[in-house]
Amino acid sequence: QLSEDVERVSENPTDEREGEMEVHEDASSVILPDSELGTTAPSLRFSKTCLKNVFSVILLFIYLLLMAVAVFLVYQTISDFREKLKHPVMSVSYKEVSLYDAPGIAFYPGKARLLSCKHHYYDHIPPLINPGQPGNIECTTRRINYTDPFTNQTTKYALVVQGPRDVKKKELVFLQFHLNGTDQDFSAIDYLLFSSFQEFINSPEKAEFMKDCESSYSSWKFSGGFRTWVKMSLVKTKEEDGSETVEFKQETSVVNYIDQRTKPRSDQLFFVVFEWKDPFIQTVQDIITANPWNMIALLCGIFLALFKAADFAKLSVKWMIKIRKRHLKRSRQVMNHIS
Repeated sequence: QLSEDVERVSENPTDEREGEMEVHEDASSVILPDSELGTTAPSLRFSKTCLKNVFSVILLFIYLLLMAVAVFLVYQTISDFREKLKHPVMSVSYKEVSLYDAPGIAFYPGKARLLSCKHHYYDHIPPLINPGQPGNIECTTRRINYTDPFTNQTTKYALVVQGPRDVKKKELVFLQFHLNGTDQDFSAIDYLLFSSFQEFINSPEKAEFMKDCESSYSSWKFSGGFRTWVKMSLVKTKEEDGSETVEFKQETSVVNYIDQRTKPRSDQLFFVVFEWKDPFIQTVQDIITANPWNMIALLCGIFLALFKAADFAKLSVKWMIKIRKRHLKRSRQVMNHIS
């Protein structure tokens, strides 16, 4: 309303002068009461303008507060993204298979001798007919000598046996060893598991292959006079450079062997069973939960809000200055009219 009045005054100055002359003439002939000479209309206009100014200032402060919150969110988002990049989360997934790639089982029997080896199914192992006597060796085996990778001086003898494959039929491998005598208080045979027996067969340098396996995998033991039941599970780990490493986890249970041979013997018998624990291959990899595209989208939204808030604040300030100038101009015109 103030702006329209100011524009009308600026456009029709002659009409205002004529109106003033008519008012003076009417005032000379008619005496108005004091109550009708008040300043009701200007005070109402002034109060509306004041409320608009106060409301604009409040909005300005609100948008400044929102801008401060947006800046804090930007800082917090970038900090969280950098923190997640430094600390990836370990992801574990399981893949079900019906057939495993047959693992290799490397035995270090020393003076012990392999008596029998056979594949059984559905966890059924028939009773031993002639324990301690040579039997059928129905497993695929390889014998190899290689230099110890840790000392580079001693030569190690390894008997490599193909492990079980068919997990649905609960395939297992049962082996029997015999040791005629030992000068130690405790007798045990070391063994080593590696991921693929076929890779060992296809390797042109089997000695180097076994040295690498011994350097990469852990070794275990099983004792004489017991039946050791080994249940294996396979764990694949994906490294940051894209390479994949394989390791075995195993659960062992030991059952006492009751020697029913007629004559007391000084020799030792070793029995060991290998089978798969379950048909699931566990895959472990590190993943970064921070998604750069989500962060970029969030930052774009925050910066857009900042620009809109700054634009609104600028327009609000310009509008307040304009209203203030119009109000001062109107006040000067009213004072000129009165004078």
